[in-house]
Amino acid sequence: MTPPRPSIADKRRSFQKLHATGCFAIPNPWDVGSARYLQSLGFKALASTSAGLAWSRGLADNGVSRDVVLSHLRDLVEGVDLPINADFEGGFASDAKGVAESVRMAIETGIAGLSIEDSTGDAAAPLHSLDVAVERLRAARKAIDQSGGDVLLVGRAECFLVGQPDIDATVLRLKAYAQAGADCLYAPGLRTREQITAVVKAVAPKPVNLLIGWASDLTLADIAALGVRRVSVGGALAGAAWHAFMGAAQQIAAEGRFDGFVASPGRELNPLFRD
Repeated sequence: MTPPRPSIADKRRSFQKLHATGCFAIPNPWDVGSARYLQSLGFKALASTSAGLAWSRGLADNGVSRDVVLSHLRDLVEGVDLPINADFEGGFASDAKGVAESVRMAIETGIAGLSIEDSTGDAAAPLHSLDVAVERLRAARKAIDQSGGDVLLVGRAECFLVGQPDIDATVLRLKAYAQAGADCLYAPGLRTREQITAVVKAVAPKPVNLLIGWASDLTLADIAALGVRRVSVGGALAGAAWHAFMGAAQQIAAEGRFDGFVASPGRELNPLFRD
């Protein structure tokens, strides 16, 4: 007899527990198929990727509308039995009130967590001022609390990704986001053990998410020893899939050759997707 699927409340409770102790990997699928495959490998939670979704739609990262993202999140939630953390970019709003509205919509999709970035998309002023960023995060926190408070809020400091790799400024922002109600803190772009340790110590005892979005000699065990609670890969898995696809397609276009294909995964995927 097939066991019943976990409820949304079940998923959210298990997601909260994952952040209490230890260190876990939270890989990033870009569609339901990749999510279901990751689930089959035994991962305990998954996170969406704005880049992976955008590329699948023929768009640049951050080029997907809120409605499309919400529909995508709903598909992921319904497609797997694992908690889903939403890469919710900047909350799809220019002000705190709009962020709160977007967060309420995201919660309705059944996600177990979501992140709010402090970047603006404006090259001349790539980060919101700290006061504005804190106001936006507080609005997200209030929206979650009013919905029942069981969705995990991740505060993201984008300093390293927007060309401002200042660890002190990053720590200052993350500490402010923790005080504003973030349950988990995240500074994508950290690369050295010293940077990672500085962030973990600064926001303790709140958990930290580390992005490994490129080749790294750090293992999950190494990262756990640094005190990190969870490890995501952003668009790296989608990028790996695109890299293989582009290489094989370019070989056909440039050389008329077809030996760039690897063995078909159909023998693994078809039985998995029939379950």
